[in-house]
Amino acid sequence: MSDLERVPPGVDPNVPSSARVYDYLLGGKDNVAIDRAVADKLLAVAPDARLVARANRRFQIDAVRHLAELGLRQFIDLGTGIPTSPSIHETARAVSPACRVVYVDHDPVVCLHAQVLLADAPGVAGIQADLRRPAEVFADPHVTGLIDFDQPLCVLMAGVLHYVMDEEDPAGIVAAFKERMAPGSHLVLSHAMAESDPEAIAQIAMATIGSPAQAAFRSRPEVLRLFEGFELIGPGLVPVQDWRIDGGEAGLSQLNGVPQLRVDGGVGLLRA
Repeated sequence: MSDLERVPPGVDPNVPSSARVYDYLLGGKDNVAIDRAVADKLLAVAPDARLVARANRRFQIDAVRHLAELGLRQFIDLGTGIPTSPSIHETARAVSPACRVVYVDHDPVVCLHAQVLLADAPGVAGIQADLRRPAEVFADPHVTGLIDFDQPLCVLMAGVLHYVMDEEDPAGIVAAFKERMAPGSHLVLSHAMAESDPEAIAQIAMATIGSPAQAAFRSRPEVLRLFEGFELIGPGLVPVQDWRIDGGEAGLSQLNGVPQLRVDGGVGLLRA
């Protein structure tokens, strides 16, 4: 199948997509040449980027499983990316079939896959919306039909806010969601860090500038500010391969030392 056949009408296969780059790093097949070129430039200077991507995915899944075990039954996944298994809804509903999940992404390729995957999945929905416009997410009928904002929920922003530039106010976006979350809700967030290898940051910047895959690598204090109003649980904000809860095993033992591409993750609790 050619690259032109891999994307829906209106999608430019010459512009990289953050979701498709991530899909390629995870070993998926829903990507095109420009996405692979961006990922390969990153891998040339940060060969462990694939392992970091997988560790980020495991962080997300482990956090969802833990929160479902705590009793959370509703999840909003912002910046879903190309569906991969185990998915958020598979993980949560393995704990309780009562869990409800809404996937949100602005990428039409992601939404096309979600529509196919979720066609026969009651209690689960995928919508095309941009987390940079929270009011549109809140007003979507799938969200209003599945999510009760008067009850605790989990909002996931895993590996997505580094695609939100400073002028787009990532802290304000988190705050807008926090305002709608009931006490007892949790925020799951991971972010590419400015403490990554400078050459890796430079390579990905050159390959993606001006595209939807352009990333802002933020410092630890900047990422911690995104959790304002939340109490970090477990180990706090740590590299995703090191995040674990209740003394469990670390993420991926294959990642030894400090990876050139650093992604930190944390889970925040919103108290009353």
